Amino acid sequence: MTVAKPASRPNVPHFSSGPCAKRPGWNAQNLKDAALGRSHRAKVGKTKLKLAIDLTREVLEVPADYRIGIVPASDTGAVEMALWSLLGAKPVTTIAWESFGEGWVSDIVKELKLKDVTKLNAAYGEIPDLSKVDPKSDVVFTWNGTTSGVRVPNADWISATREGLTICDATSAAFAQALDWAKLDVVTFSWQKALGGEAAHGMLILSPRAVERLETYKPAWPLPKIFRMTKGGKINEGIFVGETINTPSMLCVEDYLDALNWAKSIGGLKALIGRADANTKVLVDWKAKTPWIDFLAKDAAIRSNTSVCLKFTDPALTSLSDDAQAEFSKKLVALIEKEGAGYDFAYYRDAPAGLRIWCGATVEAKDVEILTQWIDWAFAETKAQLAKAA
Repeated sequence: MTVAKPASRPNVPHFSSGPCAKRPGWNAQNLKDAALGRSHRAKVGKTKLKLAIDLTREVLEVPADYRIGIVPASDTGAVEMALWSLLGAKPVTTIAWESFGEGWVSDIVKELKLKDVTKLNAAYGEIPDLSKVDPKSDVVFTWNGTTSGVRVPNADWISATREGLTICDATSAAFAQALDWAKLDVVTFSWQKALGGEAAHGMLILSPRAVERLETYKPAWPLPKIFRMTKGGKINEGIFVGETINTPSMLCVEDYLDALNWAKSIGGLKALIGRADANTKVLVDWKAKTPWIDFLAKDAAIRSNTSVCLKFTDPALTSLSDDAQAEFSKKLVALIEKEGAGYDFAYYRDAPAGLRIWCGATVEAKDVEILTQWIDWAFAETKAQLAKAA
């Protein structure tokens, strides 16, 4: 089958699941007021950091009694701070269905060496039985599995009268999916995901229950300086008003402020979710008319609207080995990248071969639609190459 090469290219061909596309209309000139060459502890630096926290609260609709902190090392740093500072007081239930969730399980079992751990796991494209979560235990999970395209459908499975804490890695969910704050005690994310900010900075949000744990429980292991959130047995309030543990990039702070102000200007969280949903619908409509593609997550109720993962269903491909399918996917993506029509949308290395297209709010639906046209063309080209080589 021959498919004509598309006549147009996406205006912004960036579909990476992190770092993600910059917000529409982004320009480096928007960062001209960055506090460059100034101390982050100077008045100008602390003011901007506090503003970043305040705008995060406003856009994400975080409750007033939850604390928000800017922390080192992206989402990974934020999650590790929570795991090393809070776990060990109660049994732990881990929920994992993709590589990043599995990474947190590995840290809990192999590094912290906790013994009373219940693991709930599922394969790529599926989700564990959430009804098996013990409300007496601490729970560690990702809200949205970035590498599998599977998210929790809601937080109904979390008990309102739980005894344990819920620790939620929400890095590819925040600003694109509705987080149920009443059910979440620790929430983490990074700037480079849903708002297309710059890398290396994490956000840590703590409920009053999480703060109480910090002030009443001391882990059996030593904590590195960048993990310490208490002083003299009390929460270090400075972290949550912009007095960061380590030195942040004020250029990145300015970029995050720009993204937050854009989010606020288009209508806040509701508008951000709507944009992500609209982008994903483009792929739903494309899949409906394309017989050789399908979602990795078959159940629409658990399908991500940010990191949308797809698999090839053409019998000529599914009959191949995993390595051969992976090679096909890489060649297809490389063909489109060579044309400058779409970047960084191949499957994650640990996931089944296919495609992973970022559909967060900073992406335009028209660009997603044009990308699908290029995928149609590249699929036909790559399949023809495969047949010729056979």
